[in-house]
Amino acid sequence: MMTSACLRPLYQLVGNAAGKRWFPILAALALTQSAWAAGAASEVDLSAAQTLIEQRRYDDAYGLLAPNAAKDTSSAQLAYLMGRAALGRGQAEQAREWLTRSLQLQADFIDAHLALGQAYYRLGMLAEARLAFETVFRFDNLPPDLESQVRIYSQAASQHLEGGRRLVSFGYAMMGIGQYWVNPTKGTNALGGNDRRDTFYNARVGGGLNYELADNYALDGSLDYRFRYYDNPDSRNDSDLRWRAAVSRAENEANIAAGIFGRVSYRGESTYRNDYGAFADYRYRLDADNQISVGGEVRRRRYPEGRLRQRTFSTAVANVGWVRALADGQASFSLKAHAGYNFATGRPDGDSMVYGLTGNLDFTLTETVSGFVFGWWEHDSFDAERIHFHPDALDQIVSLQRQDNLYEVGAGLVWDLGGGWSLRPEILFTRDQSNAVAVNYSATEAWMNLRVDF
Repeated sequence: MMTSACLRPLYQLVGNAAGKRWFPILAALALTQSAWAAGAASEVDLSAAQTLIEQRRYDDAYGLLAPNAAKDTSSAQLAYLMGRAALGRGQAEQAREWLTRSLQLQADFIDAHLALGQAYYRLGMLAEARLAFETVFRFDNLPPDLESQVRIYSQAASQHLEGGRRLVSFGYAMMGIGQYWVNPTKGTNALGGNDRRDTFYNARVGGGLNYELADNYALDGSLDYRFRYYDNPDSRNDSDLRWRAAVSRAENEANIAAGIFGRVSYRGESTYRNDYGAFADYRYRLDADNQISVGGEVRRRRYPEGRLRQRTFSTAVANVGWVRALADGQASFSLKAHAGYNFATGRPDGDSMVYGLTGNLDFTLTETVSGFVFGWWEHDSFDAERIHFHPDALDQIVSLQRQDNLYEVGAGLVWDLGGGWSLRPEILFTRDQSNAVAVNYSATEAWMNLRVDF
């Protein structure tokens, strides 16, 4: 045995008599030195493997690590490096197993979460990949479809894992053409506006940043600008600038974030609307297929001047959500409920209690075509009783408290053209239903956008 071979020279060195007396002490020293040397060798091996992976010499790293990987089942770093090497060798399923083991040993291992997301992505399990990436990243203004979101996350993960970057980013630009038409309702019929039909051109540009700090903290921010131009000179042209800044922390399978946000919107006739507020959000990956979240925000919607000034109000709202991976990661379903209160308002109808629900279904049809369907509903119950037109007879008026139900239903397809380019047809139906006749409204929009991600 190797141990006997190491100790035999010590025994011979001191002689038979002395050896019998000093052998136990010398043997203990020799074994300690041997164990230290073995531990040092192990550390050198991990460091060398890390260097090989950074050099993208994945076969060499795998060969260096594999002999010890089966023996050492307690090292999260070793399991992580095995996963990275397997991922580089194109062995995505083996990489997933190693990275899962690494996170079982060290659940707050940021790089292992990102690498696990990459493994799921390579396996075509897009929904699981998104949940893994979202234990680390906090990106805003992502496209609505699952495949595009995961591609953006994957590129950011590559910037960090393979490029060694603490600051990762994404950007996008798109433009398109569409049609907007008003549907008949009691409100639009009364105002004579149900025959409106406009062609519009739209453009959008934006992006986001994520900067890694110590102790699993990160700073992130986003900027998004949107513009819509209508052919009809009687229709207003819309512009919208949105921003967001936050600090987040990844802890085990969870991510918690808090930050501020704002929005400046042009509303026509030299009128602007300003939104600003603060938020906090917590999400937790229950397992590979499920994520839950809870959050809240306080915001102020302000019309500084003009005819809409009385619509200024503040909102406090809380939400709880659930995301579920479906169809082996080729689809996902999400559901989010929210409830809150609108207050400090100058609206004649007073303050209001609000609650609602949002549902999304993302799916993949082929390697290049994916899509999404979503629905949103909110109920607003106002607290001031005032004079309105009768909801069923426009020549009568009644005193009532306003009750609104707001709906949005939309769907879209995404055709991946390669190189970050995609073609995106979408449709959106909007319905505002109220017991106050003038507030009833409905519209349908359809458009085609060309988008590039970079």
